[in-house]
Amino acid sequence: MKILDWYIFKRFLTTYVFVVSLVTLIILVIDYTEKVENFIRNKPSTHDLLLVYYVNLAIFWANYVSPLMVFITVVLFTANLAAKTEIIAIFSTGVSFLRFMRPYLLAASLIAGVIFYLVAYVIPTADKKRLAFEQKYVQGGTYYYDKRDVHIQVGPNVYAYLASYNNSTQQGDKFTLEKFENNKLVQKLAASYIVWKPEINKWSAVDYSIRTITETGEQLTYGKLIDTTLALEPKDFGSTQDLEKTFTLTELNEHIQKLQSRGAEGVELYLIEKYQRLASPFAIVILTAIGVIVSARKSRGGVGFQIALGFGLAFIYILFFMMSSGIAKKGAFDPFLAVWLPNIVFSVVGLVLYRTVPR
Repeated sequence: MKILDWYIFKRFLTTYVFVVSLVTLIILVIDYTEKVENFIRNKPSTHDLLLVYYVNLAIFWANYVSPLMVFITVVLFTANLAAKTEIIAIFSTGVSFLRFMRPYLLAASLIAGVIFYLVAYVIPTADKKRLAFEQKYVQGGTYYYDKRDVHIQVGPNVYAYLASYNNSTQQGDKFTLEKFENNKLVQKLAASYIVWKPEINKWSAVDYSIRTITETGEQLTYGKLIDTTLALEPKDFGSTQDLEKTFTLTELNEHIQKLQSRGAEGVELYLIEKYQRLASPFAIVILTAIGVIVSARKSRGGVGFQIALGFGLAFIYILFFMMSSGIAKKGAFDPFLAVWLPNIVFSVVGLVLYRTVPR
């Protein structure tokens, strides 16, 4: 890269790091003031508080605000260049606007690559530790599964029922497992309770009966103990709060496949999480390009007008993204389209704005 490219590349990255660090620090201070009473009451160790919770929380928020902060960074930095007529001097040498954007796009691509690696593999691991800390020291102890009369689809046309479940003993009471074919019950297993056997990774049904229905009649089988293979594990009865955020991309794909193989509901939440991780890096590049386009020209309204315009576009993007994702989580919109629609629309907006740039 030439001297000008290095200048823009380094200024862009250093400004981005500064802005993200500043915003993240402010968020951490606000978080501490909100939870300080919980910390005083539950007394986490300094190591857990700083290294387990706040380091991981900082990573989470730095990634979360990155697309918006990249956009704001570009607008601040480029509008400042335009106000000082530096961009006019650059264009007067024969540099095209597309060539001028190259160091911006290279820096944005670098940030996007780092963000993708973080959201795919690093942040989910950090979130597991952060959420476990919050469960213990903020929410007040270990999670207790308190639902009753639980109905779960564990496979295509296979349904399980538990009257209750105990996390500590990994035991489910009054268990039934029903299998249907062509909307007709063909087999039903009923047991006083089931208990998880970690040494064999299976459930054992205690005091069970199996009713098998065929065209010629019914058959009943009784027994004291039988091992069952279910597409169900004790972790399925754990806390589901932000569960999708704790999976690496590989684990997330496996979990989605498991839910789809069960024919279970609620898969949209995990699909949206997956597509968000793939779309977020592209959003950084798209918003960078738009930020350069809207702030590269010297405005009569000054830098303040360009910054306000940048914030307005960023607000519209975030609002658009939240609305489409919220509709998709309710199953009323395709998850892939919901996540990618803001990127698609703003790509078109970027192309339209680019055509208005003076050549």
